[in-house]
Amino acid sequence: MLLFEHRLPERGCLLLWLLPSILRAQSSGEVSPTKVSCKGVGLHKLPKELGQGVKHLELSNNLIQTLSGSSMPGFEQLEHLDLCFNQLEAVSATALAQLPQLRSLLLGSNHLDRNYLPNGRALHLLRNMEVLDLSANNLESHMAGWYIRNLSSLRVLDLSRNRMSRLQAGMFQSTPRLRELQLSNNYIMEIEEGVFEALEELEVLNLALNSLHCISGFSLRQLRVLNLSHNALELFASEDGAEPYLLQVLDLSHNRLLYFPELPKAHYLTHLNLSNNLIASLLPGSSHPGEFVLHYKEMGTFNRTLHTVSALSHVADLDLSNNQLQLFPFTFFHSLGSLHHLSLAMNCLQDVARGDMEPIEPSPAPLEHPALSVRSLDLHGNAFHMLPPWFFGSLPQLETINLGSNSLQPCESQGGDSEGTCTPFYNLPRLKHLSLYKNNITKLQPYAFNQTSLLSLDLSENKDLFMSKEALAGLELSLQELSLRDNQMDNGKAELPCLGKLKVLDLSGNSLSLLPSGLSCSPLESLDVRNNRLLTLEQPVLTSWSHSLKDMSIAGNPFSCCSLAWLDTLWAAGVGVLDQDEALCTYQDESRNFSAKIGSSPRWLCPHPKDMGSLALIVVMLSLFFLTCGIVRRENQSWG
Repeated sequence: MLLFEHRLPERGCLLLWLLPSILRAQSSGEVSPTKVSCKGVGLHKLPKELGQGVKHLELSNNLIQTLSGSSMPGFEQLEHLDLCFNQLEAVSATALAQLPQLRSLLLGSNHLDRNYLPNGRALHLLRNMEVLDLSANNLESHMAGWYIRNLSSLRVLDLSRNRMSRLQAGMFQSTPRLRELQLSNNYIMEIEEGVFEALEELEVLNLALNSLHCISGFSLRQLRVLNLSHNALELFASEDGAEPYLLQVLDLSHNRLLYFPELPKAHYLTHLNLSNNLIASLLPGSSHPGEFVLHYKEMGTFNRTLHTVSALSHVADLDLSNNQLQLFPFTFFHSLGSLHHLSLAMNCLQDVARGDMEPIEPSPAPLEHPALSVRSLDLHGNAFHMLPPWFFGSLPQLETINLGSNSLQPCESQGGDSEGTCTPFYNLPRLKHLSLYKNNITKLQPYAFNQTSLLSLDLSENKDLFMSKEALAGLELSLQELSLRDNQMDNGKAELPCLGKLKVLDLSGNSLSLLPSGLSCSPLESLDVRNNRLLTLEQPVLTSWSHSLKDMSIAGNPFSCCSLAWLDTLWAAGVGVLDQDEALCTYQDESRNFSAKIGSSPRWLCPHPKDMGSLALIVVMLSLFFLTCGIVRRENQSWG
């Protein structure tokens, strides 16, 4: 659909005409705008010059204080009005009575806590209202309840960023058709029983960033999305009953939960976020020390045996990061047959547990334990020293794993490790992405990833890492991204085989004075060599990348200003030097070192070679000699 633009010179408003309106108006010589934007043009009142036919009017970010009856003529067809971020404090009933077609009214970030009684009476006239935004208006609970009274057609309501502290029973009695309710970023500490009882069509409820401590008897079976993040929840328990819940997304992150929540029979729950809580165990029968016992009467019936975990059979995404878990409990996840993405990052994990409270001995996994369906696993920021040999065998679908910030040492595929002090990363045909950054790996064993067709490998932040060519053997025909950043590796510790598929390489933060051998056969597209000891870049290697390399980062190297032919090669090949303005080179002048930006072509500062200087001096002297001889000869001839 084509749109035409025109601006009112007096107000700076943008008029958007639909093409059919243009065509219909050609015969009469008139054009009627349907959408008008006067955003942020300093208006103090509604523009009267717009005429009839406006359906969508945007007046946000202006200085409008009142909405009076005299300012509304000509807007009878208005369906959407945006007055957010003004200074609105008074809305007259006469004004809104002239807007019978209004379906969407956005009044966020104003001063509607003032004059809320007459303002509310005015809003009560909008019986066809479907979308209402009253966010950030300093509204207290009783003010908000007054504003929405009698708006029986309301479908979407935003009351976020106000000053409500309590939700009273009957508050939403007159808005039974609500489907989405935003209550985040208030001061809500109490929700009275039955406050949402009338909202039988409610699907999305956002209560994030409040001060709730306990949710018991959760009974909103029709909800599909519930956000309770950033509260102070210590308990979440659902109401018993055979009727299924329709909940699909539940966010309980950033709370104070000590236990896995007592979830409803959520046959449709697919996304569960429990990150940033205080959960210490997922195993049946586990308990916290006495000082952490919760003093809620609901705790008497709270089920800690976790038999309801079977109701999570549809969960595909589970986030338990930033808790206090000490064991990786395989038993807990066995019934989660649809689990694809699991995060246990930033916990206190040291061992893997099959069941009960016992860590797993380094022995084959028992056959009766079914494999997990997890495809992406995040275990970074824990305290693992090893993973048992059967660990990856129990994760046959695993494609991505983040093991950064642990203490894992990869095994050698051909030698093995009988003492169980390393972790085998070889012979894992499904694994595509592996991160082992910051694991204190000092030596990468030969064939560590043999028969594991990795696409990306992160070995960064392993100080003084030694890596021979054989370390990455087996990845020659698969590896596309490799990070060796901040390893402080010198030339002898960074040998690479011929990686025929490598496209992205990060070598920044090392001590390299030469690029690793073997790179010339890699079709690199992105290369980062910042903060090394490179004086120049080898021409043969750069030439081999002339058709593939797209960008480079080079700052932080002591390049010589008098040896920048490699830079010309990059420019000629159209390679983007991303940090060209920060990259410096050095040159010497009278036994002193100076630096200059390489992008400023500083090569004119370099002294000419001595042999060329001597030759130039000889040429100059001979020229002067012959010139003198010629002058003398002409003078003798004139005297003769």
